[in-house]
Amino acid sequence: MNDIPAVTVPRRFAQLYRDRLEALGVLNPRFRLLKRPDGTVALPLLPHGASQLDVRALQLPLLAAGGNSATCSLIYLEEPVLSKKTRVKSRSEALVEALRGLLEARGQRWSEELRQDVPHSWQRHGDLALLGGGCFSLQLWSTLGPALWQTVARELGVKRLARIGRVDSNGFRSPRVMMLLGEDSWVTHVDNGIRLEFDVTKCMFSSGNITEKLRIAAFDCGGETVVDLYAGIGYFTLPYLVHSGAAHVHACEWNPHAVEALRRNLQLNGVSERCTVHEGDNRQLQLRDVAHRVNLGLIPSSEEGWPVACRLLKRATGGVLHIHQNVSSSPRGFRSDGRPHETRCAAGAERGAEEEAPQRGREAWTKWAEGAACSVAALLAEIHGTPWTTKILHVECVKSYAPHIHHLVLDLECRPC
Repeated sequence: MNDIPAVTVPRRFAQLYRDRLEALGVLNPRFRLLKRPDGTVALPLLPHGASQLDVRALQLPLLAAGGNSATCSLIYLEEPVLSKKTRVKSRSEALVEALRGLLEARGQRWSEELRQDVPHSWQRHGDLALLGGGCFSLQLWSTLGPALWQTVARELGVKRLARIGRVDSNGFRSPRVMMLLGEDSWVTHVDNGIRLEFDVTKCMFSSGNITEKLRIAAFDCGGETVVDLYAGIGYFTLPYLVHSGAAHVHACEWNPHAVEALRRNLQLNGVSERCTVHEGDNRQLQLRDVAHRVNLGLIPSSEEGWPVACRLLKRATGGVLHIHQNVSSSPRGFRSDGRPHETRCAAGAERGAEEEAPQRGREAWTKWAEGAACSVAALLAEIHGTPWTTKILHVECVKSYAPHIHHLVLDLECRPC
């Protein structure tokens, strides 16, 4: 490595001069600042930086601050230390370099098309990396045999690899996952102190739901009975039990593989005694008049479960529905200040004074929430034979799927009049 020019300054002025050199465009970001035994700090410069700097002019701020001009000087570092950012390449860059080397060692030519076919992101579950379905699609990769997956696993720091395809339209939302390296497809994932185990080839896992899981964990559900209509492996069931303090949760799930994982996760987290698992179609659920809170965590729409949720709410006091939905929205207007507002519709729900949306850009979200409030009020009136009030407590945006398509959660308070 060639000697690198650097400017030395007293240690107490290091940040001041770092900012100044950066502003001048001569600070070298590839190398670390070096603390020297004489109490100064060496600030590495770009190769052309030394010729551009006027060291005498650079000393003026030091002199004005009472510094010693002799301590501001130009030196050359024989063994500069690379910065952390330079030393630590991203795993995706390291993976690209390793695969390129592997192909070229086999006499194959590297190309930009191959580079684009290498994954730049993946899900990690313990020692298993789950790759997306759009990678390694070119025929050339198959000529590498087992060496391909062994190289990928080594660079990603895992022992097992799997690749996900499209989700089956079998009602269970079963993933089409192929194991690429390793045989055991059960994995462990830890979120917010909750341990989840599941078979990646049979059960879906959405890491994008973490914000909603954290939000549920912050609820105060002490003494409440909660029904989770689409429990899966326990994404939302477990936060209600472990963190929110729900007295009891009824977890409904019809995918037998998810039910197996759910029961296992309830045991792992020590909350199985406070949960009743209902296996099968929740539309056939015989529960009535039990819930203080119902979670409807199904997308793209949970609307088919709204009648079930309305029957589950306590008849005398009502409760809160957490309704998930994918909503297509324009970038205009949305009431997002978190203040509750009320709605009225033909079914007898009440509406408070109109409030103008504080932000232009989300009218579609508000329109969906108000429409859902009216529909639920109508269902409640039909089921119970008396009018109910619905109040929009909050609309939470969990994540975006595509431009103007968002996964929303409506917190809807439902009370008998």
